Amino acid sequence: MSAATLLTNIGELTTNVAVDADPCGTVHDAAVLMEGDRIVWVGSADEAHRRVAGSVEVVDAGGRAVIPGFVDSHTHLVFGGDRADEFEARMAGVPYAAGGIRRTVAATRAASDDELRRRLAGLVAELHAQGTTTFEVKTGYGLTVADEARLARLAAEVTPEVTFLGAHVVPAEYEDRREDYVDLVCAEMLLACAAHSRWVDVFCERGAFTAAESRRILAAGIAHGLQPRVHGNQLGHGEGVQVAVALGAASVDHCTFLDDDDVAALAASGTVATLLPGVEFSTRQPYPDARRLIEAGVTVALASDCNPGSSFTSSMPLMIALAVREMGMTTAEAVWSATAGGARALRRDDVGVLAPGSRADLVLLDAPTRTHLAYRPGVPLIRTVWRRGRAAA
Repeated sequence: MSAATLLTNIGELTTNVAVDADPCGTVHDAAVLMEGDRIVWVGSADEAHRRVAGSVEVVDAGGRAVIPGFVDSHTHLVFGGDRADEFEARMAGVPYAAGGIRRTVAATRAASDDELRRRLAGLVAELHAQGTTTFEVKTGYGLTVADEARLARLAAEVTPEVTFLGAHVVPAEYEDRREDYVDLVCAEMLLACAAHSRWVDVFCERGAFTAAESRRILAAGIAHGLQPRVHGNQLGHGEGVQVAVALGAASVDHCTFLDDDDVAALAASGTVATLLPGVEFSTRQPYPDARRLIEAGVTVALASDCNPGSSFTSSMPLMIALAVREMGMTTAEAVWSATAGGARALRRDDVGVLAPGSRADLVLLDAPTRTHLAYRPGVPLIRTVWRRGRAAA
């Protein structure tokens, strides 16, 4: 039989199995039984002894809170170089612009596979230590056929959620030949990356790709069996949300500047609005209005957007604290969006929730409630992380 673990004496358990008006499906004085890499039972601690048979490791949570592992649905973890000087300049008043991506492209192209792999491993370790158990990784810092393919290959070594983002920006060598670059992305580059990728993404934004270019690139990815997602409405009002909804994208990410038509389109669609408050923290842009989206019935996810230019953090607890403080979310909403919301943005039903049959990815907090993730910002509250039923060493 697979090894079984009973985590009991949980003061507050967030299951994300909605009950009445509680989307977090909160259970007090709870227990969770894991067998192998799956959850097999969730209930009250008083019932737990009747559910245990055979050899079971019992872990006492000591009245602490347990939540699902974080699902970070938007990261850029494979890159070379550093852009701390840009951050310092922004803090001194220099506005953010998308063009800084080209600096990371140059550094990434110059890095060896081993250098990129070491940086990637370090960032993945950060994610795991902070309670993230599922994460997506984008390409987008190579922008040649060979470099995009190697970034996709390296990303696939650490996650099945790989996104082809050849349409991040137009590289410098194609600055006067935009159409040629779009042709390359839609054909040879896409073909080289598709085998390692699940998703296709495009930065539909001023300074990046137009709506027409974005539609063409996403359609090409769909034709190669990839599922679409979009960077949109980050730097100003634009067509990113409408492009995403029209093509049935799983998620449109950023959503900083939305008009009423954008909100209505999202609310009527299956497209998740993934908010990335680390970007606004790092760029001094206005924060997205999460309250407006939630009240309109839009599904909201939170993600880190970990990248060297505009959000160099891997901390989902920080995203929760920022969402509560700056974006009008309750702590329960923010925790749901950082777990179940992220799972929906990746079209996953096996993570982000703690229920029989789901993957045994859960986090024991060194706190009595999930509220402490926002109440005690910056404090390392992640006590133990189980990934696929195994506690991290």
